[in-house]
Amino acid sequence: MSLQATTRPPAQRQARAVRLGPRSVAALALVSAVGVAGFGWPFLAPPTSRLSAHAQDAPWLFAGVLVLLVAVVAAAISESGLGPKAVAMLGVLAATGAALRPIGAGTAGIEPMFFLMVLSGRVLGPGFGFVLGSVTMFASALLTGGVGPWLPFQMLAMGWFAMGAGLLPGPHRLRGRAELAMLAGYGFLAAFAYGTVMNMAGWPFMSALASNVAFDPHAPVAANLARFVAYCLATSLGWDLGRAVVTVVLTLTLGPAVLRALRRATRRAAFETPVTFDPARE
Repeated sequence: MSLQATTRPPAQRQARAVRLGPRSVAALALVSAVGVAGFGWPFLAPPTSRLSAHAQDAPWLFAGVLVLLVAVVAAAISESGLGPKAVAMLGVLAATGAALRPIGAGTAGIEPMFFLMVLSGRVLGPGFGFVLGSVTMFASALLTGGVGPWLPFQMLAMGWFAMGAGLLPGPHRLRGRAELAMLAGYGFLAAFAYGTVMNMAGWPFMSALASNVAFDPHAPVAANLARFVAYCLATSLGWDLGRAVVTVVLTLTLGPAVLRALRRATRRAAFETPVTFDPARE
């Protein structure tokens, strides 16, 4: 008796994104909702709330979202949509992304891991992209010693970054220059979005007496929004621009080869190919 996978001829096979089951989707939605609250609480909580009164303690409160992130990964791996082959690819890509991150450590905007997250999310889908982004950021933090209360926010932001690439249109039809232009444009905008979101994770915990762009728990939302925009322009615009440009350049130059490699590996892995008994070979 032997096991034989029922597959189509290679010419007819397409690289299909890894699909996650209902438990993974529910966990992902829960983590994203808590993450939005964790990032956006300065604009969601009224000035009279107890959360605003304890602004310096908030990072430890929302760092608890890391537990939910681990639950997302565990739920995803436990379902059939992310079987052993997909887990192996997840490990390889996460290790590659983690190894790329220290290349730009301390250098404004040179962060090559972002383009790999974009291309991987595009080929392997939004669910896999979210898991990959969060796991890669966690692994890179262990590698660079960047573990702290900010890590859960980085994991969430990178997970959203890679997930967004998997939600772009035309995953099975759009190819060539049009696809590269779309991915480069997404990477450019998402690089700024990532920097802006991460600014929200640290900005509320500056002392309001230290700067006129710091979060003021007693100020109205409109005033704090103006302070936040000024803070982003003054502190991270140059870094975000460098990240966006590097992502675009690497996507346009290395993107075709990396996309081909990812799609070839996905086709050969045949993540969703059913395994059946072949009576003829008993």
